[in-house]
Amino acid sequence: MSDTGLPASLEMAWGLRERPSKGPKPGLTLDAIVTTAVQLASTEGLAAVSMVRVAKALGVSTMSLYRYVGARDELYILMQEAVTPPPPEPDPTAGWRASLTRWAHAQRAAFHRNLWLLRIPISGPPATPRSVEWMESGLSALSGTGLDEPTKLGVIMLVSGHVRSEAMLMSDLDAAYTARGLAPDDVLRRYTRTLAHLTDPERHPAVTRLLDSGELTGTEDPDADFEFGLGLILDGIEALISRGPSAGRTKPDKRAP
Repeated sequence: MSDTGLPASLEMAWGLRERPSKGPKPGLTLDAIVTTAVQLASTEGLAAVSMVRVAKALGVSTMSLYRYVGARDELYILMQEAVTPPPPEPDPTAGWRASLTRWAHAQRAAFHRNLWLLRIPISGPPATPRSVEWMESGLSALSGTGLDEPTKLGVIMLVSGHVRSEAMLMSDLDAAYTARGLAPDDVLRRYTRTLAHLTDPERHPAVTRLLDSGELTGTEDPDADFEFGLGLILDGIEALISRGPSAGRTKPDKRAP
């Protein structure tokens, strides 16, 4: 660790440290290690990625990888950096709502292209060049809103949380449908029949009204569900902004018992 507090491989990603020029095997580089790990994650899932598997795929000893990457969790971060695209280009003519909507959609698309990203544990705040670019883009979308900086950070965390939650749900459902060999519509129809059998109007009046509406028998549209949730969040942010510059995050009163 240096004064940055980052491991050597992340300092290399920032251009703060030279990459090893000679490896234990010709052609072994940090980029080759990360690329191989990404291929494993894309074909077999994140659980398949280990230092042993990556070394075997590259035809080198496991210990030779540690000259480039200190641990598997560090490799995960580099993999995320490798497949994450840059954020949308800023549009000076767009307002905060349109800009934040584009930011959310671009982030969602990045997750859906590489669903294994959702399995990487969140171990700390953004620390790679690309992740900081996304944070910069999200915060910049809120320029001119009058919100203070902690509130802006809270807003983009809220929006990002919605994006991640929806992508994770779609990923889990897709895996479940595939494992059961059923189409989403078939699963939904079976669930509706089961729910109707288990509930009754007296104990579950709200669920009964939902079943009677027929909403659970139609085809679910994940895009519509995502837009609905994002719209509610943006409406809340708009209400916050309308309250004026003093409407930032409220700090707890430490004097309270």
